[in-house]
Amino acid sequence: MTTVKQSSLKASNGYTRCRIVRAFQLDDGGALVHLHNLSGGVLGGDLLDLTVEVGSQATAQITSTGATRNLSHPESAESAHQRLQINIEEDGLLEYLPDQLIPFAGSRYRQETRIELGTNAGLFWWETVAPGREAHGEIFAYDLLHFKTRISALGQPIAIEHMRIEPRRRSIFSLARLGKYAYFSTFYICRVGIDAGRWLELEKLLGELAEELSRPSQTVWGVSPLRAHGIVVRALSASGREIARCLPDFWRVAKRFLYDREAVLPRKVY
Repeated sequence: MTTVKQSSLKASNGYTRCRIVRAFQLDDGGALVHLHNLSGGVLGGDLLDLTVEVGSQATAQITSTGATRNLSHPESAESAHQRLQINIEEDGLLEYLPDQLIPFAGSRYRQETRIELGTNAGLFWWETVAPGREAHGEIFAYDLLHFKTRISALGQPIAIEHMRIEPRRRSIFSLARLGKYAYFSTFYICRVGIDAGRWLELEKLLGELAEELSRPSQTVWGVSPLRAHGIVVRALSASGREIARCLPDFWRVAKRFLYDREAVLPRKVY
């Protein structure tokens, strides 16, 4: 069984920003859930508090109905804040596949994600961040992006990330940051209990795919092992479309390898 709790998906003015209308059954018996943002974006002072519980032997996909737009807000407003807690129980599987995050000029956004994996639990989770509204000339015009991520398996941390980007204070174009690229993406692939040797095999397969898909003038892909139970795939790109086009290729290879099943992109509901 999969439960998605909207415990406090509220704006500072009390209006609900997000809704889950219904779940759709997948061919493998799992559930597909769409997160709908009713206001068209995230505003200053919004608190989005989402809890996902995937029960024993349950399978779920979660996606958005479009890009998450972190809208401009005045200096007096607090940062928008999203908290995401995911618990995947024994033999459960979650595929969390949202569209990209677009931070508008003057926006401030904080995101805290905690994921707990039980015995033989699996996770496929990608996240892509745009530089802003390119068509409006808003390239790295936002004030703050702050991401804190912790993934644990059987109570032990396997991935901890803390990223803070403030374009007005530190140049994003530094070679130590994004350099000449504008978009970045992270894809976590986890399954608890898989032998370390098998992870080395998958790392090699995904590394070969990363080398094949990388075009240094356009997009670069990289693959790294977690301390246990997983792999992380990362991308830097001049184009969000290129990331969106290639991410499913890594997902397909990994899902066939880990589950002997095909990865099927979630159908969108608008």
